[in-house]
Amino acid sequence: MSMASQTSGSATAPRPMTREERKVIVASSAGTVFEWYDFYLAGSLAANIAQTFVPGDNDTAKFIFVLFGFAAGFAVRPFGALFFGRLGDMIGRKYTFLVTMVVMGLSTFVVGLLPSFQSIGYAAPAIFIACRLLQGLALGGEYGGAATYVAEHAPMGRRGFYTSWIQTTATVGLFLSLIVILVLRLSMTPEAFASWGWRVPFLLSIILLGFSIWIRLQLAESPAFVKMKAEGTHSKAPLSEAFGTWANAKIGLIALLGGTAGQAVVWYTGQFYALFFLTQTLKLDGTTANLMIALALLLGTPFFIFFGWLSDKIGRKPILLAGCLIAALTYFPLFTMLAKTTNPNLINATENVKLVLTADPAACGTLFDPVGVRTFTKPCDVVRRTLATNSIHYDLVPGPAGSALKATVNGADAPTGANELVAAAQAAGYPKAGDASILKTPSLGELFSSSRALQAVGILFLFVLFVTMVYGPIAALLVELFPTRIRYSGMSLPYHIGNGWFGGFLPPTAFAIVAASGNIFSGLWYPIIVALGTFVIGLLFLPETKDRDILK
Repeated sequence: MSMASQTSGSATAPRPMTREERKVIVASSAGTVFEWYDFYLAGSLAANIAQTFVPGDNDTAKFIFVLFGFAAGFAVRPFGALFFGRLGDMIGRKYTFLVTMVVMGLSTFVVGLLPSFQSIGYAAPAIFIACRLLQGLALGGEYGGAATYVAEHAPMGRRGFYTSWIQTTATVGLFLSLIVILVLRLSMTPEAFASWGWRVPFLLSIILLGFSIWIRLQLAESPAFVKMKAEGTHSKAPLSEAFGTWANAKIGLIALLGGTAGQAVVWYTGQFYALFFLTQTLKLDGTTANLMIALALLLGTPFFIFFGWLSDKIGRKPILLAGCLIAALTYFPLFTMLAKTTNPNLINATENVKLVLTADPAACGTLFDPVGVRTFTKPCDVVRRTLATNSIHYDLVPGPAGSALKATVNGADAPTGANELVAAAQAAGYPKAGDASILKTPSLGELFSSSRALQAVGILFLFVLFVTMVYGPIAALLVELFPTRIRYSGMSLPYHIGNGWFGGFLPPTAFAIVAASGNIFSGLWYPIIVALGTFVIGLLFLPETKDRDILK
């Protein structure tokens, strides 16, 4: 029996995976793992990248640059989806995601070789941003190709299970990047890692690239695409067909707002914002935070397969929407528990130290700066951003028109200079970086011997579990929503708008909300609102797709 006939809509019972199908899944997943590994290195090594490529000693400026660089990679993902999606629907799935892999691997390798700002000046950050843009374009084409390719090889009744292996790749890629970084950190001095060791994970990408190309060159083209080409039914203008008519564009819009937007914010909250929250808000050192995230990912990754398998039994929609709803309802209590476990003095200070800013409302801006390109000069804005960067809670009270900024700490007048006010808050009880109460587990042995660390890992595991619920079934759902002739283009765009924009901009957007509100937990409102919106829209408009014939 041919592979194409196995993927038909006949109501046969699910059969065991064949050797050829196993090869397809392994080859597609391995290549995609390495692409995600490449893409997420920039986030995992943000501090080192900023120190190398950004001039000066302004830590906030360095941090914002890295956020911008990280966001740039996400911003262009939908454009990569359009460009490579069109190629994939016209020339084939296999060769398109071979091209994306080469672009990703070479861009990552260049970052590892890129001279510092001290060596080549502003060309260093410019080239880094260019590499991030190329990585985003490549990733925009990779995922849709891999998911479509695997789904079109899968038999009826097994697509959720087969494509769930692709769904593990983003998390496994992140996990792999964290493990490589941890091994390097633990095998050299901090000074050596900061000087040159951080470049090693980027340079390793050239080896991964060679292996990925070799393994994917052994694959044949998708049987569904071959059948479509043989029948002459392939689209000559897939973008126009997918998005130029309301009938197909409506499917993409429902897929975005009723599926991938909520999936994306749950994914990025559970993995990247959790890491951001641990290191930037709770002030854990990078090794401790990476160890805990890595262990949570290791424990949670098998559930991608479980929920993909379960979606073949009960449907894609109920699992996806349940994950969005549960995450939205539990984020506030779980993140509060995480903060109390890892940095109790910070939570005590937010409850017992009352810092009040009084300012003319006209002198305070919105602080909304999701891509880090605005320059803030007003004293009110500078102070609020600095307080947020130092995880200091404040209340903003409107003052008379034209009045100068005033600050009090526990009722006593305090200086209004940003750094001086931070010092006053710390003198009143806010912990400084390196405070003895902040959780620190620099080795696996210490992690397993610390009840606080294990409790934190348990909370992080719940975040990852929510991720697996929303992400495990999403590839099968998107593939099944679109016909073969426009599938690569049709599924890629809503996926990458959801994950590239709704998800990718989550950390800087949440930081902007925190800076504007003065509450370290207020950034959670962004993923909660988006996830609830997806739950409602998906409940009303998203169709169930698990029994569809995808050869049509």
